[in-house]
Amino acid sequence: MSWITDALGTSAPAVRVPEDFEPPKNATQMVPLTDIVRGSQAWADLFGPNFGGGLPTLTEYSAATVTAIYACWSLISGAIQTLPVNMMNVDIPTGERSRIFDDPLLWVLNEEMSVRWPAPIGWEFLVKSIMAEGDAFAIIRRDRMFKPVGLEPVHPLRAVNGIVPETGRMVYRIAPEYLANGQVIGQTRDFDQDDIIHIPGFGFDGLRGMTPLRYSLRNAGGVAIAAQEYAARFFTNGARPDYALSTDQQLGEPKIRELQGLIDERHRSVENAHRPMLLHSGLKMTSLQISASDMQLLGQRQFQIEEIARAYGVPPFMIGHNEKTTSWGSGVEAMSIGFVRYTLRPYLNKIERELDRKLFRTRSRVTVFDTSDLEQADTKTLYESLRVAVGRAGEPRFMKPNEARAKLRLPRDKDADADKLGVNAGAAAPAASDQGSTEPKDAAA
Repeated sequence: MSWITDALGTSAPAVRVPEDFEPPKNATQMVPLTDIVRGSQAWADLFGPNFGGGLPTLTEYSAATVTAIYACWSLISGAIQTLPVNMMNVDIPTGERSRIFDDPLLWVLNEEMSVRWPAPIGWEFLVKSIMAEGDAFAIIRRDRMFKPVGLEPVHPLRAVNGIVPETGRMVYRIAPEYLANGQVIGQTRDFDQDDIIHIPGFGFDGLRGMTPLRYSLRNAGGVAIAAQEYAARFFTNGARPDYALSTDQQLGEPKIRELQGLIDERHRSVENAHRPMLLHSGLKMTSLQISASDMQLLGQRQFQIEEIARAYGVPPFMIGHNEKTTSWGSGVEAMSIGFVRYTLRPYLNKIERELDRKLFRTRSRVTVFDTSDLEQADTKTLYESLRVAVGRAGEPRFMKPNEARAKLRLPRDKDADADKLGVNAGAAAPAASDQGSTEPKDAAA
């Protein structure tokens, strides 16, 4: 970039989408529904690799039925959507930053991305898309001068991207939006990479990130769903162990089916739990299955919570699993700082850098998520640290009083000294031994 773009930036995309561009054929090839069967390539492309074992396949919607996965999504995306997005001017020679308060994009990033998308809901949707599908997409809406004026989040399954061989630039094909009521919004459109916010998850290969549902959670999430289904069936049957009915008589197939139907009708479901079974004609009942405590069903489900939390980098205690303590520290402040540093920061850094290069196209302006609320200490520690920062009586300051007041969201002090550094000129407090005497020491002697 030249010094002009460093100072002013550029808002217009450098290259438009070629009219004859076509995404890779494998990305747009139509596959008949009858060909999408377990074990086929179409099945693997849609649901990820099949590791066998008959585990349920994870999708965005089936995964949300697992409380641990839902809690991780809600925790991370919910925490990020609460963070204010600040814009900073950067003095390139010195690297010093000053906050911007009057840029129209602040409304887009903090209040309303577009007509249908409030900013907090948009950030929550984008972060959840990364955790579920491995990528997040948003269309950059521009005015006639090509300046960005809005963002429109897009579900990852609506986006297909490819590379223009001549330029090496990314091009995105966005499909129409199909609403639950059958309404179709928009039409298929192609966008240059400068018109799309693309935030990939871990494992970006130049096109897309890796979706956790097909990789890190493929087995853990599948086992969690299987355990849920087993527990549901177990308690639907009244937590009754499997049993066998035997008789010395010879029963025909119609009689066996009649007997099975009668047992299901009278003894299945929670409503019929503990209902006594009446046996006649020489029928005997024998229990075949061990108890639920021996099978350690509860322990298995707790282990899956740890597995899922590990996949998302979330300490288990933050999603309600309190069996083990955290190693991030004992105080709320230490745990909050660890959560921001090790869990949220990778997401925030990707989002900030993508916004910078797509919205500003310059090194002199950046976006920053303000995480101070999440990392804030308790009230006593906060006040003591600010007291040291503004300088106690006779001590030098490294923070201006008005800067400390801004940390507490207090109005600015109009005193001229409140915007100056230097030494706190306030008088030192009198010693306790001198507070009760009004005479000079020499006179007292």
